[in-house]
Amino acid sequence: MEIGSSVVFTIPLLGGIPITETIVVEWIIMAVLILGAAVGTKGWKLVPESAQSAQNVVELMVEGFNKFVEGALGEHWRNYAPYLGTVAAFLTLSNTISIFGLTPPTKDFSTTSALAIMSITTVVIASIRAKGFTGYLKYFFKSPINLFINVLDLFVRPLSLAARLFGNIFAAVIIMELIEKAVPIVVPAVFSLYFDLFDGLLQMLVFVFLTMLYIEEAIE
Repeated sequence: MEIGSSVVFTIPLLGGIPITETIVVEWIIMAVLILGAAVGTKGWKLVPESAQSAQNVVELMVEGFNKFVEGALGEHWRNYAPYLGTVAAFLTLSNTISIFGLTPPTKDFSTTSALAIMSITTVVIASIRAKGFTGYLKYFFKSPINLFINVLDLFVRPLSLAARLFGNIFAAVIIMELIEKAVPIVVPAVFSLYFDLFDGLLQMLVFVFLTMLYIEEAIE
């Protein structure tokens, strides 16, 4: 098992742009999410005709997630729920896609790093919106020790987010491969429920919760 990702094909531009397996799987996940949103919401009405329609189920899920975010961020939840929801949807598929025989893109440290950088950028923006740009700078440069801690924080938090997600998914993939080689019949399917499904959903929740926690601290 390689930590990186193998090159699937190369785009003949700018001396060759390598497209890895990770990127291909990410494209598949994005296509599924976009098409699912477009097709799934087609024909929706302001008031659903049936109380058990797909629209009601999705609306209940979205409402539940929004209340979860609102509980942490208060009146600011509307600004960040779309981002947190998008990350949750992407990670749900990314972490559990091995069930369908594809390699999870979150097994690649570049993917988890990109997600962590996006999250810490959102945290910085949240802090600036809450304090104002001048207020943010005053807080950042409050004292030499405060400056050191804040600069360190900008590197430690995304590194922690990226490493935690990458380490757990990578370990789960390795364990499943070892189980499939040692006991190729029946047993892998049982362990897959935990390592491919439950653990993947758990890591998604941890990533989203920590991002939300950092945003909450930034807007206080």
